[in-house]
Amino acid sequence: MPAGKEWPQGDPSSFSCPEKAAVTALNLKLRVDFAAKALVGSAELTVERRQADATHVVLDTRDLDVSAVTDLDAGAPLEWSEGAVHAALGRPLTVQLPAGGGAARLAIQYSTRPACTALAWLEPAQTAGRRHPYVFSQCQAIHCRSMVPLQDTPAVKFPFTAEVTAPAGLTALMSGLREGQEAAGEATTFRFRQPVPVPAYLIALAVGELESRSLGPRSTVWSEPEVVDKAEYEFADTERMLQTAEAICGPYVWGMYDLLVLPPSFPFGGMENPCLTFVTPTLLAGDRSLADVVAHEITHSWTGNLVTNRNWEHFWLNEGFTTFVERKIQGRLFGEPARHMSAQGGWKSLKDTIRTRGAEDPLTCLVPRLEGIDPDDAFSTVPYEKGHTFLWYLEQLVGGRDEFEPFLKAYIAKFKYKTLDSEDFRSFLTEFFAEKAAAGVFAKVDWQAWFSTPGMPPHEPAFDTSMTDACSRLCRSWSAWAEGEPCPMTAADLDAMSSSQIIEFLAQLLEEQLLSVAKLQKMEELYGMNARRNAEIRFRWLRLCLAGRWREQVPAALEMVTSQGRMKFVRPLYRDLYAWEEVRDAAIDTYRRNKPFMMHVSAHAVAKDMKLTD
Repeated sequence: MPAGKEWPQGDPSSFSCPEKAAVTALNLKLRVDFAAKALVGSAELTVERRQADATHVVLDTRDLDVSAVTDLDAGAPLEWSEGAVHAALGRPLTVQLPAGGGAARLAIQYSTRPACTALAWLEPAQTAGRRHPYVFSQCQAIHCRSMVPLQDTPAVKFPFTAEVTAPAGLTALMSGLREGQEAAGEATTFRFRQPVPVPAYLIALAVGELESRSLGPRSTVWSEPEVVDKAEYEFADTERMLQTAEAICGPYVWGMYDLLVLPPSFPFGGMENPCLTFVTPTLLAGDRSLADVVAHEITHSWTGNLVTNRNWEHFWLNEGFTTFVERKIQGRLFGEPARHMSAQGGWKSLKDTIRTRGAEDPLTCLVPRLEGIDPDDAFSTVPYEKGHTFLWYLEQLVGGRDEFEPFLKAYIAKFKYKTLDSEDFRSFLTEFFAEKAAAGVFAKVDWQAWFSTPGMPPHEPAFDTSMTDACSRLCRSWSAWAEGEPCPMTAADLDAMSSSQIIEFLAQLLEEQLLSVAKLQKMEELYGMNARRNAEIRFRWLRLCLAGRWREQVPAALEMVTSQGRMKFVRPLYRDLYAWEEVRDAAIDTYRRNKPFMMHVSAHAVAKDMKLTD
């Protein structure tokens, strides 16, 4: 059982007891060893006693090889011990604090192991250039403990500095401000500084053959040389998105906002690491149609990074708020109908998740209980879309955008640099809207249903369908067409549709009756779906083909789950393949062959989806 449960604001996903002693600063000194697939060096921690009689600090670790702990001020060794291993949470590292009270400075000598769940080590053949190895991290939710011995809980925030030494010819990047580099022989040391306090999950590292292009006065995009020009084009609107987010949320405090386009095995659309958002190459559609993911990650600069959920049970405070503001940015840039269409797509994704998990699954609660549960097992669209729907509902309840957006700014100003839980949010909401609360407006809110009841939300928004009506008409036409009759559809059907509308059209078909193989073949003949580069379109098209049992499309689905690792695509496609008994063995064999090239979080989730124990 993790320690710290006596703390009212405890984290069920951490062993740490920050109410007794808390990390307040970090200095990392690491060497990247590609041959050993390890980071080797030290973590220097400043620890403050929150309780005067605290004698130890408890840190989170997983599969770290700790060799020594030293009192930096006295230059003397400190006693330390490792506790029992927990399957999901790793093991606690308990360090005796120096006598005398006050703050302590510790240095922990350690190295990571090749199986570190936070790191993806790529051979040259797995990169675009095929010349050099590459490593990148993914620490959310609780994987930082496998890379750095820390209090791996969002409740603890701290500034950090770092020195990273990498082989010559490679570039190191981190989630902080770049402070220069020095070459010495066959290695280069890169220095970083993050002055804004952040939780452990926002520490990020990437090392590879990287080039950059400027996107604006405070943004640069990085990637492998073979991809960087495409990335520069795709994310050209970054500064405009930043300015729009500032208008909604307040000043941007992080200094710079860079993007790093990672290799295909990255498991998410994006990760909001401060100063250096990681994004998937599946966003490189060639027409900027998928750049809304960048709007989402930009928004995290306020909701998530600046204002942070206290633990992972309240993840919706990060993701629901971010999705809500992301769509407000879309509304500002592309019009309110575009915001509504995006929200409709999110509602469909939420329904699909609830169908998949089951309406009674407790992990579909907006505020799930995670005692003894790996947060990765709870990850889904629920905190994003159920949280977004809740905020949409509250905005309408208090009188609309002009009433609610001042609350958003006040909320961020109130909780910036801090952490909070759902009750803190509720209290501030009713405090801000005190007159409305006194008038009984919030008496209409079924807080139990929203926070603690599994399944779909108790309220469905009234969406503006002006951008989806054409999608609905075309969907109905395909469903109604009787095979054997002349086909009423033509190759020009999609000409006037945006990429987002084509995505919506396919999403609606997935919700309708299954299309026959003959209809799917006709759709391919007319629309050329197999040749489309947009990953969101290809994903939904392949799901439609699998649902219709078009056997010839199975190789394309297997190719998509192996050519990239984005869980949004990989998990549903693997589930669809697994559900089709005739191709189940091929899906399992493909997974097992590809597993060594997947990040832990993705491989772990797919194994559960396909009921595998490996």
